[in-house]
Amino acid sequence: MMRAARWIGAALILLIVTLGGVLVAARHHDGPIGPLAGGPLSDGEWVSSRGVDWSFVEPVREIELQLVEPPRSRTVWVVHQEGALYVPCGFLDLPFWKQWPHQALRDGRAVARILGRRYAFDAVRVEDEARFREVLRRVAEKYELPSDQELSADSTWVFELVPRA
Repeated sequence: MMRAARWIGAALILLIVTLGGVLVAARHHDGPIGPLAGGPLSDGEWVSSRGVDWSFVEPVREIELQLVEPPRSRTVWVVHQEGALYVPCGFLDLPFWKQWPHQALRDGRAVARILGRRYAFDAVRVEDEARFREVLRRVAEKYELPSDQELSADSTWVFELVPRA
């Protein structure tokens, strides 16, 4: 019995050390690794975000988004509506998991990598209720979310990616 407990303990320590190593490595990686936040987006051609016809993101399911401060990147959904790009952010009730929306409120400077190209933006939270609802309707349509799912501004935020020079 004591021997089995030692093996289980050793396996748990190995698992924790391995997970810690993966998390540290992800923070230095160019972009996110699946659901894990990554480091700054360093690869990809810089392209001006001004005057772009964003309709090309319609078939794109996810983009990589990095805040300038802190310089960490994550994978996010994206929708295009009326010439603008929007990024929804749910699960705000999990503060240990979703810190970036609060960080974006403090400093919205962001970089998005879309189809291998990097664009500079300011992430601005959508406060207008009508526009918020319309963007969420578009998100639900694009990502085939249940139509009866009620999303509120308490549990979901939407950021407009405003082109920056």
